[in-house]
Amino acid sequence: METVRVHTLIIGSGAAGLSAAIHLHRSGITDLLIATEALQGGTSINTGSDKQTYYKLSLCGADADSVRDMAETYFAGGSMHGDLALAEAANSVRAFMNLTELGLPFPADEYGQFVGYKTDHDPRQRATSIGPYTSREMCRAMIREVQRLGIPVRENVFVRELLVQYDPPAPNSVELPVTGEVYGTEFYVMENGSEAGILRVLAENVIFAVGGPGGLYQTSVYPTVHTGAIGVALQAGAVAQNLPESQFGLASIGFRWNVSGTYMQCIPRFVSTASDGSSDPREFLEEYAHHPGELLPLVFLKGYQWPFDSRKTQLHDGIVRNFGSSMIDIWVYVETVLRGRRVWLDFRKDPVGLSRENLGPESWNYLEKSGASALETPIARLEKMNPAAIEMYADHGIDIRSEMLEIAVCAQHNNGGLAGDVNWESVNLRRLFPIGEVNGSHGVYRPGGSALNSGQVGALRAAQTVAKRSRNGSDQDRTAKDRPAKAAKTAVLGENFLPDPNWQVKRRELQQRMTASGGFLRKKDLVERALSEVRRERSLSLPPSCMESQRNSWLLLTQEIYLDAIRFQLDSKVGSRGSAITLTESAGVSASSATSCLDLNGKQTEIVPENEDFRNFVQETWLAPNGTIHHRWVPRRPIPEPDSWFENVWRKNREV
Repeated sequence: METVRVHTLIIGSGAAGLSAAIHLHRSGITDLLIATEALQGGTSINTGSDKQTYYKLSLCGADADSVRDMAETYFAGGSMHGDLALAEAANSVRAFMNLTELGLPFPADEYGQFVGYKTDHDPRQRATSIGPYTSREMCRAMIREVQRLGIPVRENVFVRELLVQYDPPAPNSVELPVTGEVYGTEFYVMENGSEAGILRVLAENVIFAVGGPGGLYQTSVYPTVHTGAIGVALQAGAVAQNLPESQFGLASIGFRWNVSGTYMQCIPRFVSTASDGSSDPREFLEEYAHHPGELLPLVFLKGYQWPFDSRKTQLHDGIVRNFGSSMIDIWVYVETVLRGRRVWLDFRKDPVGLSRENLGPESWNYLEKSGASALETPIARLEKMNPAAIEMYADHGIDIRSEMLEIAVCAQHNNGGLAGDVNWESVNLRRLFPIGEVNGSHGVYRPGGSALNSGQVGALRAAQTVAKRSRNGSDQDRTAKDRPAKAAKTAVLGENFLPDPNWQVKRRELQQRMTASGGFLRKKDLVERALSEVRRERSLSLPPSCMESQRNSWLLLTQEIYLDAIRFQLDSKVGSRGSAITLTESAGVSASSATSCLDLNGKQTEIVPENEDFRNFVQETWLAPNGTIHHRWVPRRPIPEPDSWFENVWRKNREV
């Protein structure tokens, strides 16, 4: 076993992890190591949308904005702690300006004002973008800076376990999370596609930037190269929060990409075919319309109401122009899952019933102002409004000028994750700093692009905390202390590198189960059945014998914990909220009210309404040493009102 000692270890090379490394180096912490499976393999560098959004404080125009207002926007999303909301707002400008100094070409006018636009769940115009590849270009700029600074990067390693020295259990602490201190990590080492050994890295601090649970779902917009590693921290006992709060939305599946923004605003045809992909084509939205083209306003609205939203699934008298856009996700689900068909976007010709009258003033005025209203096809309108959106698919071998684009409702982002404090340090495992998507700072709703801001702010806050402790001398010689040879909690992991020919089959089954039971339509009996299957599989599993079977082991554990968190939420009667709808056990209920029932392929199913009282609580989840999963609701902390008198804050800063 190879052993390395560093001051601070960064696990992951996405936008958050790279940013943390840069901030640490600038703060004088140069004994660093970035450990990653592949520098080009993270979610940040492989994802985007038609106009990928970065969210920040408004820096343009006459409309007033403030740190407090931005924090209130986050807090209004529900189930988010107020101190985290304030920290993400207060540090957004510094995090954003760091990106501009790294060369990111965010649009600014001739006076230097960084212009913005409104995104979903955004009352201001805080959103900005550099096009489809905002997060990719962030990563590329930071990789260049990491290389310029000479920060070591170790590729071809996969995180195997966290090394934790646990505190003695407190009296009567059976129902409480463990506490302890992380002092390093073990990795699988890969060479030429095969496992070559174990790498142990001992570190004063571990920045955990492993991304979201990308490997959990079958229909997913996470890049295939990213599976996530939150299960490593969950196994170690790290507390998580808001795990059921994920985002789902329409995405292409041949090449995984969100079909938001102008992909919808150019008004393409929604076509379903038989499973062969060509026979029996039909514009299936017309099945739900009273007259041709009636539902086209929903297609347009889907552009900036892209994530599935349980509040936007109500139709009155067929259609309300500013409401109900998430019905499109449900109708796509009916076609793909319940009817076994395939769904495509067709940009080559207009949908049935396209007219100024059917689109309505909001949609038509947008097209008119964009110079696209007189154009005769969706592809022509898309080329006028956003030609880069066409070229993006061309770069990946898909010509949407000549062929249809296959789509599905896909898992896109987890608002929940590991629980951290205002410095992005784990609330129960000291020296572990979960940043980026693996940190569960957000609640039920969040503004578009806020995840990128959160990752940059978390990187900054974690680096500041590590640097401050280093200056104070509070972490000297920590790695030299006597430590247990291995954390007892993870001693069951296999060390024999033997091939597992079935790992791909097992992963596919795992992902299919999560999409069916833990997706955007949730039903208690399906969740409980899936949980029983997971627990049976885990009880029969042998110790992992290779890296990919180890990855499956982590995914299986992660799936059990996520599904149990969803079960707890269903048992708590939280109801339908965010990007998920809760359906009742009963079938065949009367569709007396369009606001309480869904027609799922002719079967009327009742929707459980949201109990908004739960927006004032955060759901915490953790794995106990005996393997049991615990949950609790904790009141969300309010937005702080700190003493901001200059002389007082100045004095505190001088005393540090």
